[in-house]
Formats: sequence, structure tokens, C-alpha cells
Amino acid sequence: SSVLNNGEVPNLFNAEDKTQILEVCSAPAAQAGHTSMADIFVFFVEQCRKNLHMVLALSPIGENFRRRVRMFPALVNCCTIDWFMPWPDAALRSVADHFLHKVDLAEEVFGGVVEICV
Repeated sequence: SSVLNNGEVPNLFNAEDKTQILEVCSAPAAQAGHTSMADIFVFFVEQCRKNLHMVLALSPIGENFRRRVRMFPALVNCCTIDWFMPWPDAALRSVADHFLHKVDLAEEVFGGVVEICV
């Protein structure tokens, strides 16, 4: 939940790791106007947060989902939720046909593979 809220895992880095991060990030941080050690580390965390993308796949059905949302409100407050519904068979065939045309398959095998994707 901490990663979702503020992009950081507390106490993730030991002193040696932090020193290495400060050395590597000092030049880019200085260009952005961050010069103190604390500012350089904040710059590093901001860059991580900006470039971090997470995918969580949860079933919205049942008590488990409701319990997780109550325990970790960042799942709703700090995330973009995409609800995926079942695809029509024609759409599945079209996507399979599009991508499988790049694969060298015999015609009789090709049709069977497309049908498996549906």
C-alpha cells in the first residue's frame, strides 16, 4: 500500500545502497536543482514514482475484493481501475487472425489455432 500511496517502500535501501544511489543521481538531480543529499534522494524517489507502473489483477467478485479495498484504500484512491468485460467471439477471432498471420502455419492448422483463441 505504501508504494501506491507515495511511491516508496520504507527502509528498502541500506546505507551502502543509498550511497550508490546518491552518487549515480547527483548529476541529474543537480540539473533539476536538487543539491543536498536529502534532495537528491527525494529526486530519485520522484523519478522512480514517475516511471513505475504496476498492474494488479483482482477479481471484483466476492468478499475478498471488498476486504482488500477496505484494508488498502490506495487500491481505489491511487489507481486507475480498468474493468474488462468478456469479448465477443468475432473480436477474439479478429485479434487472433491479425497476430497469427505473422506466424508460419499451414492453412488447416491456422484455422484451428484461431478457434482455440476464441
